[in-house]
Amino acid sequence: MKRLALLTLAALPLLAAGPEWKPLFDGKTLKGWTVCNGKAPYTVENNMIVGATVEGSPNSFLCTDREYGDFVFEFETKTTAPLNSGVQIRSHRYPADATGRIFNGKELVERKFPAGRVYGYQVEVSDDDRGVSGGVYDEARRGWISRPEPGSKAAKAYKNGDWNHYRIEAYGDRIRVWVNGIQTTDIRDPMDQSGFIGLQVHSFKGPHPTKVYWRNLRIQDLGKHVWVRIWDGKTMNGWRHQGGGTFTIEDGAIVGRTKEGDERAGYVVSEEAWSDLTFRMKFRIPKGNSGVFVRTDPTNMASYEVEVDSIRRTGGFWETGPGGRTWVTGPEDNAVVNASGWSELTAALHGHNITFHVNGQQTMYLPYDSIGRTYGAIALQAHGAKNPTEVWFKDIEILVPEK
Repeated sequence: MKRLALLTLAALPLLAAGPEWKPLFDGKTLKGWTVCNGKAPYTVENNMIVGATVEGSPNSFLCTDREYGDFVFEFETKTTAPLNSGVQIRSHRYPADATGRIFNGKELVERKFPAGRVYGYQVEVSDDDRGVSGGVYDEARRGWISRPEPGSKAAKAYKNGDWNHYRIEAYGDRIRVWVNGIQTTDIRDPMDQSGFIGLQVHSFKGPHPTKVYWRNLRIQDLGKHVWVRIWDGKTMNGWRHQGGGTFTIEDGAIVGRTKEGDERAGYVVSEEAWSDLTFRMKFRIPKGNSGVFVRTDPTNMASYEVEVDSIRRTGGFWETGPGGRTWVTGPEDNAVVNASGWSELTAALHGHNITFHVNGQQTMYLPYDSIGRTYGAIALQAHGAKNPTEVWFKDIEILVPEK
């Protein structure tokens, strides 16, 4: 699978002033925090939280007892070389033994994790010669999501042996990070909308213990986002059939099939339209070619299409309709698709920034699509007789702030 760029460093404004800041650490005790996983000791010294390595211990985490959804979180940290560390956000613990698919830089590989293991977004804290501080790593799940461009200003933002100021903004599916005032991450990732915060002491083997320090931890709690269904799972209320093919409701899913002898593609089109949105659904495609259309003009089906295909290019980006660019970019294979079952597709379209995911893996990213489709309906496609198709869709949802 072609691996696409995962980071934009566009200069974007910070969130507007929100609720009052609240401390996450009282400066004296670890009240409100619990150690998870490893054996690293965490102590309080001079208004700092100090974590120390223990040889033979796996990664350790000091985790908040409370979960957070949308927030602005600031802290200062420093490490004793050569230890690297990180801060978990929106994280969880596996309730049972689990298997994850992690991208190791070349391919997706399976890893096993025991019950109780901390997993989730980790904002990296590491020596500046590695150039990854302020990136986002999906701990014990998918691996790297975003890293600063090598040699960039962002890659050099972290200061070895000194205090470093971090600012993390999480709002809906968007995560932004600044290190010492320099933006290092700006991504959209739909995997988690809430979870605990954790301070990591990495596993370590060396001639002597090393330490990591945190101070001035404070947070603005901005509530959270939730997924809301835009299809009821039972009727076609709010949706209408256009063109060829047949669409039925079976086992809680919309099923599109090619109609024999009819070369027209068929669509189920939402009656509602959106501009900026993040949405997700589950799909499976036993045969043929399909797509999920977004920002669609129902009069001529001009649209941005998330490709859904039984063989290749699923999660890629087509543009349909008069003047459409056809294939724009995306993977050439179906490496991240569950071939024999359901897969999850997510599309985030905000202004001219467009990101697609399949089963949690980013398949397409355009930081700035200059063509300019910014509004329209959602449509589900089944191809015509030249490409006989059967495709299933269910659990169609959009991400909105919780009321």
